[in-house]
Amino acid sequence: MTDGIKLRHKQIFAKTEKFKTGSFSDKLSVFFLLLPYAFLFSMFIAIPVAIAIGLSLTHFDVIQTPNFVGVANYITILTNDNIFIRYVLPNTFIFALIVGPGGYALSFFFAWMLSQIQAGPRTVLALCLYTPSMAGGVFISIIWQTLFSGDEAGYINAMLLNWGFIDAPIQFLQSPDYLMSIMIIVSLWSAMGIGFLAMLAGILNINQELYEAGYIDGISNRFQEVVYITIPSMKPQMLFGAVMAIVGAFQNGAIGVALSGANPTPQYAGQLIINHIEDYGFIRYEMGYAAALSVVLLIIIMVFSKVAYTLFGEKD
Repeated sequence: MTDGIKLRHKQIFAKTEKFKTGSFSDKLSVFFLLLPYAFLFSMFIAIPVAIAIGLSLTHFDVIQTPNFVGVANYITILTNDNIFIRYVLPNTFIFALIVGPGGYALSFFFAWMLSQIQAGPRTVLALCLYTPSMAGGVFISIIWQTLFSGDEAGYINAMLLNWGFIDAPIQFLQSPDYLMSIMIIVSLWSAMGIGFLAMLAGILNINQELYEAGYIDGISNRFQEVVYITIPSMKPQMLFGAVMAIVGAFQNGAIGVALSGANPTPQYAGQLIINHIEDYGFIRYEMGYAAALSVVLLIIIMVFSKVAYTLFGEKD
């Protein structure tokens, strides 16, 4: 595998050298081919990020002209925002560190399991696993709110009352003792998103001759097969799945608000950084402060994505 990667790098280097010495028309063709990507990247990523960074240095209430305040918003986040330090930041890391790796592991596990069965049932089961990630909001409203409803009509409360475990209904979605746990369960249930499909495609496209060669070299069970062949052979898909899991975990704040029906969530029990951004941006209309919070979230996601790239990115 190492020799193959080195050969690929040599081929890329040779193409790069050829491009450097190519004709002006070749370089112009490459420029026009890259132009649509550069335009879309600038319009939807680079420019919005630059605007957010600029707004984070201002006091902006949507109505009046932004007033430059420097790094005052960031100082407020770190020193004066007790809700952020006491509730939002710990909740975000607890939620992300459970849902991110948990959802990532489940995605790989189910993708590997589905790769072992025939194409027909695999397609049906993959669609069943992928559906919750597409219709999460609908499922939250119809299924999970009904299951954990805080009255006798809620299925969980009804069963506990009938079995004699409780005397009165439990306010699952309004109680700080239960809300975060329910958010984690719902998030893991809907974690089979695009990263799951990428992993499934990666496993299905592994050269089967590698497995035959592995068993000849001494691999004796499925666990060794996964560790020494499957994962190393699908590192691009593993990296993509890891990045998607990280981004999804840190941005998945709508679940707490959808379940509890309020932002902020009851006693800030399920308040994540994305909810804090929406609270200041769209409820209090403090857009400058909300932009600063979004920049903090961007930095956190970049750090964790760098860790994922270190683990699964190709190395020289």
